[in-house]
Amino acid sequence: MSQHTKEVNQGSRFEFGKNWQLFLKRLDENKIARAEKSLKRMLEVEKLAGKRFLDIGSGSGLFSLAAMRLGAKKVYSFDYDPQSVECTREIKQRYLPGAANWDIEQGSILDTDYLKKLGQFDIVYSWGVLHHTDNMWKALENAQLPVAPGGILYIAIYNDQGGASRRWTALKRLYNRSPKFQKLLLVLGIGILWEIRSAMIRLIRFQNPFPFKDWADLRESRGMSIWHNLIDWIGGYPFEVAKPEKIFVFYRDRGFELVNLTTCGGGHGNNQFVFKRRC
Repeated sequence: MSQHTKEVNQGSRFEFGKNWQLFLKRLDENKIARAEKSLKRMLEVEKLAGKRFLDIGSGSGLFSLAAMRLGAKKVYSFDYDPQSVECTREIKQRYLPGAANWDIEQGSILDTDYLKKLGQFDIVYSWGVLHHTDNMWKALENAQLPVAPGGILYIAIYNDQGGASRRWTALKRLYNRSPKFQKLLLVLGIGILWEIRSAMIRLIRFQNPFPFKDWADLRESRGMSIWHNLIDWIGGYPFEVAKPEKIFVFYRDRGFELVNLTTCGGGHGNNQFVFKRRC
């Protein structure tokens, strides 16, 4: 039994790969194009020609594919979740089956020796992954190891909302340690409360209180149903958070400069950072 499977059975880890398998069923050219566009926007480039791209926690493999289609010289993808690894392999087989310059394997960002063996990359990408490792600050430390001098580190980390984040952490822990029936009740209860709250906010703003447009936008952006997205959010554990300024100082002290930033405005969600390593 793998360490990942033991952690899932113990209720200390969510199976992210299961939801990525659902995502792949709805993957199409529009979603791939949006992934390419988001990389170009945050990295402020049009192409990745000649670049070596490392995808830490590749998940579905979508952004590894996007990097390949933007012309990356080399793409290396790894994930701790074996089902996510299989998703990345499936997306490669589906779209670029003969790509010899795209390597995929299982690995852990917390394994320092493993990271050191990978070599150096022009772009190291890890979106919404490092805070799910159960040791976020070590993961943040290790993520900068493969960044070449003058290279780019692009990460997304959950925003620290103080008490709200602590309550979400407790809920996620409870979900993963609960039997299936209790998990169902938790998702239903949180989903209903969430939609009531959202409806009230829309009413206060004189907007349509019904959530159908939001659900359609979510399916379009993530390729998941509202139900599976809710499971992903409630179940996403381990779960850690950080304020943007802490991430900035952490990498500044390690020889990086911030070149692009998108925050979630102090709410729940990910803050996105693009750092450049000083030569």
